[in-house]
Amino acid sequence: MKNLIKTVALAAAAAAISFSAAQARDLRIAPAAPPAHPANGTMYTNFAKYLPEESDGRLTATILGPEVVNLIQMKDALQSQVAEVGNLLPLYFPADLPMMSVTGQVSLISKNPHAMGAAMTEFIVNCEPCQKEMDALGFVYLGSGASDLYEFITTKPVRTAADLQGLRLRSGGAPWARLAENFGAVPVQMSVFDQFEAMNSGTIDGTMASVGDLLAFRLVEVAKYITYAPIGGYIATSNFTVAKPTWDSLSEEDKMAMVRAANRANADFTNRWGYEIPEIAEGAATKAGIEFIEADTDLSKAIEDFVQADIETAGTYSQEQFGIADAPDQIQEFLGLVAKWEKIADEVNNDPAAMTERVYEEVWSKVDYATYGG
Repeated sequence: MKNLIKTVALAAAAAAISFSAAQARDLRIAPAAPPAHPANGTMYTNFAKYLPEESDGRLTATILGPEVVNLIQMKDALQSQVAEVGNLLPLYFPADLPMMSVTGQVSLISKNPHAMGAAMTEFIVNCEPCQKEMDALGFVYLGSGASDLYEFITTKPVRTAADLQGLRLRSGGAPWARLAENFGAVPVQMSVFDQFEAMNSGTIDGTMASVGDLLAFRLVEVAKYITYAPIGGYIATSNFTVAKPTWDSLSEEDKMAMVRAANRANADFTNRWGYEIPEIAEGAATKAGIEFIEADTDLSKAIEDFVQADIETAGTYSQEQFGIADAPDQIQEFLGLVAKWEKIADEVNNDPAAMTERVYEEVWSKVDYATYGG
């Protein structure tokens, strides 16, 4: 009798395992960045770890490298479902995501990465035009993150406004292009993947970028100077963009599990990119003999004045370029969220676990998963 009970129990366990395996879903996920970049080495690596934890093993993931899907290819890759979840940057596709690009136009105001990532997440989740844009593309949005504060990474020293005159600087989007032009520099639009070769060949004199790019994109080998100046950071992100057929195929329970995994990984990513990587990259820069420069007081003040004036410009630019009539009002709403999240980030001392909890409480716990992304 004992043997029979044991046999039945083993059979039941085997059946349960088989049923669980049959129900498991392995997702193709694409960070569109090399392993050294926190979008890959932290954000998507951690997301792949958190998915089975949050879904009791029902969801797992396989990471596709940037050689399979890069940032420029991301929209097509998600629509064709080469990737089911991907790192989409709205500023790469402003014609398709004009409303989501509006907030990116005030990237220069960034001072606290955790606050900016949280503010962007709350804004987009509750922004009806943003949600309609994503739906039109067949995408579902699961949160944003933010970079550390950008610096001038150059082959020529930048100390004063005069030093920027005529410099050819790689720009990651319209805000930095406007900044460069204001100071007489020449903005050059190119992929982040091309900046190493462009600096190495002398095609550009530098870039306005995350100091983490020294490691993620090997700029440590070609840069000679890093100038600290208040030029914002990258905030226009859709870190986990889900192809709608994939989202629709999931149960409500698994949608919630995916959101919890993404929310955890978003905070990890911002903490790594915004706080940990800069310290590591600066150490590598020191070892490589790169000179660190503090922008002089006049240049810093001139940049700060430009950034404040550019808020109005960003609204006008968005009206003219994107056709968003209420862009100035949308920007003011976003700035209100930035102030809210700067206060929260200060309260929790920028602790990523605490930020994860607060973003979930303030944003994701209020979402109706029966209709979100529908």
